[in-house]
Amino acid sequence: MIPPPPAAPPPPHGPADPVRAVAVALLNLSGLGLGYALLRRPLATAVCVIVTGVLLVIALPAEPDGVSGGVLAAYLAFLALAAAHGAARGLRTPLAWPPRSPVAVLLGLVLLAAPVGGVVLYDGAREEATQRMLLDRLGRADQLVRTATSKPFEAAEPDYTEALAVYRGLREDHAGSRAAQRVPERLNAYYTTIGAPYDERKYCEAIAPLNYLRSVPDTIGEKALGSLVNWPDDRLATSLYECGLPGLGSVMSGAETGGHLYELLTTFPRSAQAARVEPAVSSAIDKAAGDLKGGEPCAANETMRNLAEQAKDLPGDAAGVSAALDKDAAKAKRHVQAGTYACGVDQYKDGKFDEAQKTMDDFAGTYRNDKNRARAQKIAIAAEIAQDEPAAGKRLPTTASGGSITVTISNDSPEEVEILYTGPVTGSVKLKACDGCRRYQSSVAASVSACQGGRNYPSKTISLPAGTTYFLHKSTGGSASTGTDTTKIEPGYTYTECAYVVEGLGTGF
Repeated sequence: MIPPPPAAPPPPHGPADPVRAVAVALLNLSGLGLGYALLRRPLATAVCVIVTGVLLVIALPAEPDGVSGGVLAAYLAFLALAAAHGAARGLRTPLAWPPRSPVAVLLGLVLLAAPVGGVVLYDGAREEATQRMLLDRLGRADQLVRTATSKPFEAAEPDYTEALAVYRGLREDHAGSRAAQRVPERLNAYYTTIGAPYDERKYCEAIAPLNYLRSVPDTIGEKALGSLVNWPDDRLATSLYECGLPGLGSVMSGAETGGHLYELLTTFPRSAQAARVEPAVSSAIDKAAGDLKGGEPCAANETMRNLAEQAKDLPGDAAGVSAALDKDAAKAKRHVQAGTYACGVDQYKDGKFDEAQKTMDDFAGTYRNDKNRARAQKIAIAAEIAQDEPAAGKRLPTTASGGSITVTISNDSPEEVEILYTGPVTGSVKLKACDGCRRYQSSVAASVSACQGGRNYPSKTISLPAGTTYFLHKSTGGSASTGTDTTKIEPGYTYTECAYVVEGLGTGF
């Protein structure tokens, strides 16, 4: 609280003049102590001038928040005290000038325009300061949007969100301001800036920003956005289609991984872009089917497998679309069947015998009614032999069987064995374990005594054509050991093969 003016000495005796008292009060309300000045009280005048000067120092330059309520209340109380005190002193004290009290009253009324006008001007300056402050706030939000474009969207999203909050605050809290009037054009720029990757045909990069823009109405309201509400939709649908299309046939674009085509069909099921998905899937299947006949059938078949899964998993909003995708899935699965066989043949020709064996075993086990199943089984046998004896894989087995030369195979081991053979013909023979037979302690002992003990060894006789035949002996008992033998079969002879097990060394013939 500012102290009241110092007490003046008692007024000289004279007739009371209420008009003069009013004049002094009005002149003191100007804030400059003019009433005291006309009463010849310089000290009181100086106090009034100083107090008003302090108020001006505090108030200027005008700020949006203006002068605090406490300071303003104290100043008004001071003016009221100065007016009352001046009126009391002016009641009986003559003025230095003007000689007539009514003139002084008129002068006081005129001078009251100064503080009143000052208040009006100050309010105007404060309003202008507020407008400038809001425009600065708008400018900082605009700068946030501009600088955020240099960052990846994930890093820039907090800046975009902060700028949007500023735009919303200007519209809701300062609707009549100049800054708020500029928000609509800023929102247009906001959408254009964030959606720029789409205009640059960076469709995959545009998906996250466009999805973000679709959430903006939840923050600022549809009314504020107008036509911008639907601005991202068509762009996002196009981006999902263009970005998802190269993923057809890839393991990363199925429904379980949130593929872009899946998102397109669930988010915009009635869009023109969604209508193009099924034809694109069908076209990709046809292309992959052509690739199955090319130089990389295994890669083409993997693509076909993925296409089959994708066609099955992609949703169809309309019955016709769903049925078409089901047909695509069935078509792709048929191609996978043929492609698996082609892949196994290619692996065999490339000398990838372990892969070829697995592929052909899977093919034979999965497609039991396929016309190529029998040959696939023979290729699997030859591939297994070739893993131990690469020369056995120099030519692709055929479905041929039998011959004019007999070969008797016996088992002189305590384990059940399977004999695989390939050459002019390919096949396999299984023999039960030999009762009473034992493992030999050395290869030398086996070469002398194997199948010579007069026992009734488990045996089978097969017929082979002339030529080199490669044998692989597999123990299917506890040892799971193998051994190989290469025999040149010639007409006019009969051949025997004896399977045995050498302790610690595996099997042999």
